[in-house]
Amino acid sequence: MAQYHYQFVDVFTDQPFAGNQLAVFPDAKGMPERLMQLIPREFNLSEATYVFPPADSSNQFKVRIFTPAKELPIAGHPTIGTGYVLARLGLVPSGDSVVVRFEEGVGVVPVEIHSAGGHPDLVLMDQPIPTFGEVFEDRARLAALLGIEPAGLHPDLPAQIGSAGVPFLIIPIADLPTIRRARLNLEVWERDFKGRTPEYFLFTPGGERPGTAAHCRMFGPGLGIVEDPATGVIQGPLGGYLLKYGLVSGESLTLMSEQGFEMGRPSLITVMVESQAGAIRRVRVGGRCAFVGQGTIEV
Repeated sequence: MAQYHYQFVDVFTDQPFAGNQLAVFPDAKGMPERLMQLIPREFNLSEATYVFPPADSSNQFKVRIFTPAKELPIAGHPTIGTGYVLARLGLVPSGDSVVVRFEEGVGVVPVEIHSAGGHPDLVLMDQPIPTFGEVFEDRARLAALLGIEPAGLHPDLPAQIGSAGVPFLIIPIADLPTIRRARLNLEVWERDFKGRTPEYFLFTPGGERPGTAAHCRMFGPGLGIVEDPATGVIQGPLGGYLLKYGLVSGESLTLMSEQGFEMGRPSLITVMVESQAGAIRRVRVGGRCAFVGQGTIEV
């Protein structure tokens, strides 16, 4: 039997049992792909990551990311959590601020690891420049999908597809009480949405924590995720969306978004957006992590 060691961390939090859970296999050489797909389902996780030697020696690691339903070309909390684990294990160079390069499905993803007191602290990832696509006009069907009234959708902002490698339908909600009571109606999804739209990222401006730019939720039935406590890969497009529609302004923005509060797993996500003359030039997303435990599987 083969043995594979994993580390278990919570991402986008500095407290165990909050944020988004992640299993990281820091040495997955020889692991069959079928097993990589089965592990997040077995562990009841939204994602697990598997680390391999890079294909290009100018990079440090190759990272593969799996949800219970499919492999992803890039993802936020898996990338952040993997960087934290590799630094915690001493597998990246030491220093107060170190950049390592991950090979992921979208290409090379730079990951910046800041340390405090000799331990990894804030981890930031560069994301592809966000792109925006189709606007979803049918507010009645969208409200039915979410179990809310059409008036619960934000009156002045469109539901629009945004992507930094993984597309989501960004859905602005009118206020905190409405976003808290939203529930994905699977019957409506099966009938009207399955295979026609990507996953669903809800936000409302402001939040429960002072200074928060957006309170967020994510439903991912196509990924096998009922609800996600923190969705890092859509946070860059969220920052771009807020800038695009005038909810924030400036050429060098640092925002905080919150997610997972309805699940009892509060997550705080840092979003940095640099722009020039209205065009986004760089996006970074990150946060802190908390080590929870470790183990070995035998197969």
